[in-house]
Amino acid sequence: EGSKATPLSQVVRLNRAPVNKEILRVKLPRPREFKLDNGLDVLVLEQHKLPTVAFMLWIKTGALEDPRDLPGLAKFTADMLREGTTHRSSAQLAKDVDDIGASLSASAGFGSSTSSVSASGLVENTDRILELMSDVVLNPTFPDDELAKYKKRQLAGLQQMRSEPGFLGRERFYSVLYGDFPASEVAATPESVNKVTRAELEKFHSEYYAPNNAILGVVGDVDYDSIVPLIKKYFGGWESHPVTGSKLPPVPKPAAAKVVLVDRPDSVQTNILAGDYALRRNDPDYIPLTVTNHILGGGPAARLFLDLREEKGYTYGAYSYFRSDIYPGPWIASTEVRTKVTDGSMEALMDEFKKIRDEDVPEKELDEARRAIVASFALSLEQPSTLLHAWLTVDYYKLSQDYWDQYPEEVAKVTPQVVKETARKYIDLDHLQVVCVGNGKDIKDVLKKYGPLEVYDTNGKRIE
Repeated sequence: EGSKATPLSQVVRLNRAPVNKEILRVKLPRPREFKLDNGLDVLVLEQHKLPTVAFMLWIKTGALEDPRDLPGLAKFTADMLREGTTHRSSAQLAKDVDDIGASLSASAGFGSSTSSVSASGLVENTDRILELMSDVVLNPTFPDDELAKYKKRQLAGLQQMRSEPGFLGRERFYSVLYGDFPASEVAATPESVNKVTRAELEKFHSEYYAPNNAILGVVGDVDYDSIVPLIKKYFGGWESHPVTGSKLPPVPKPAAAKVVLVDRPDSVQTNILAGDYALRRNDPDYIPLTVTNHILGGGPAARLFLDLREEKGYTYGAYSYFRSDIYPGPWIASTEVRTKVTDGSMEALMDEFKKIRDEDVPEKELDEARRAIVASFALSLEQPSTLLHAWLTVDYYKLSQDYWDQYPEEVAKVTPQVVKETARKYIDLDHLQVVCVGNGKDIKDVLKKYGPLEVYDTNGKRIE
């Protein structure tokens, strides 16, 4: 692997013209909005390129509202929506969706403040798609026999995850970063899977799945005047009731920098995650951080990849990313390396973090990053569902109506000085939390060089 790598000094950056002002003028088609009498916000985005239609429903409550002793409740509720309604069994529902070649899914990711239900298919089946979608949203029955099967699948999945170093690293990292805050949970537990009952699923559903606590988006080959009556027909009868908003505690204050080892004696490699808090989705730093992160670890042309893979041959890949929601999500850099290059890899990561904080990014490298972000944004708008997602994001996080029109220009405004300031703020070395999953006896002494060390076993128990 290492021998074929190109040294950084020989990576040629081609001279490209600066970002063309024309691509900066991306005019997003605007949705038309209306509200049903029951409080459901609806966004209609007409796009007549393909004979398809897609619906997305965001329920403004997700895993952050899971009870402390029942992590996974929002996910279980979303997953079980398709397993039977007052009109159809699980098998009947699957058949009805398949018969029209449609897709229907629901999810509630850990750390997210929303649950979502999506449905799509050919525009000629719009009526059927809406009928099936509204059936699972309004009338799920959470049948006991289906719940028993679901629990079996979940328990097998959790056991499988426990054996994966990537999962162990993520679990420990979120726990270290978020402490008692609900975002610290990244998965259900065998206890919560065994314990959850149909009554709890029904309660979560009836409490939070309400039209006044939701946004419905539709995109595709539809016209406003004919889709509105259909939406009223299927979602108009959904009854509203008061929903208590998120009572989120504040996230814990950033902790002093430290290194946490998850000792996994049979590991032949070390999984490294390093990071700290990023920001909320509506934070004005969102775009500067997008650019800064792209330069540092946004893909195979970014610094972490070029340094750890191309130049040093330590790994197949090294990346960084951040998440944002109604609370500050995490910023994380990660890589998987051979055990014996753990030290060199830690050093390389720290060097790259320092460099982006301390040195001006060369104008050419910055320009390539800005161009790549704008180009991928422009391309993504070809996907109707991405476009719809963009507008639901504006609605849910209360961003300005011209947010996406301004986006390319805001990206273009990020200067080397802004990158440095953003890196200093969010790649916070005084509060950097590092989690390594690997063979303790081989790497423990190495890790002590990088900060105070805590050691856990693979079941999450602290051993020293």
